[in-house]
Amino acid sequence: MHVAGWMSANRLQLNAAKTKFLWLDPPRRRHQLPPDHLVFGPVQVTPVASVRDLGVHLDTDMTMKTHVTRLVSSCFGILRQIRSIRRSLPRSTLTMLISSFIMSKLDYCNVVGLTRCDLDRLHSVINAAARLTVGAQHYDHISPLLVDFHWLRMVEHIQYKLCVLVYRCLHGQHHDTFNRQSVRWQAWNHGVVCGQARHPT
Repeated sequence: MHVAGWMSANRLQLNAAKTKFLWLDPPRRRHQLPPDHLVFGPVQVTPVASVRDLGVHLDTDMTMKTHVTRLVSSCFGILRQIRSIRRSLPRSTLTMLISSFIMSKLDYCNVVGLTRCDLDRLHSVINAAARLTVGAQHYDHISPLLVDFHWLRMVEHIQYKLCVLVYRCLHGQHHDTFNRQSVRWQAWNHGVVCGQARHPT
């Protein structure tokens, strides 16, 4: 297999027993995919419906639904564990736990093309975390709690995250890779604007 040879040539060890692969293709073209297995030494690897890479679950439909489902399930599991010790913790410590274990998970790799339904599912975790922090009931209004904690709704949080990222790139406050890409985009955009100015329609 070319992958195994490439890894061996670059002094990398391939763990064939833990190797997975999937086809990224829309459902309407899935019948055109070859049914063959991938062979890594003595191991035959069959295609799977989803794989986990750097904490993100990628599915064959490229919809992120598998990732959202597992993320929501994991967050609610953590909230159930925190609920069992909530009475023993002050509010400041409880808020810190939720920010560390819940908000950090929701903030990871969320700038993707999620559907409104998936965003609502992620936001339900934020609502549950806010109610757990203050001991509110399910029917209590959630907006005052979010304002009190300075927590944004999921859509607003993603927009804010993108705005901060763009601002830092434009002002040279981010990683060099982002800064170089920002300079290239500005140069390209400047050329387009100048070209339009020189050749008006």
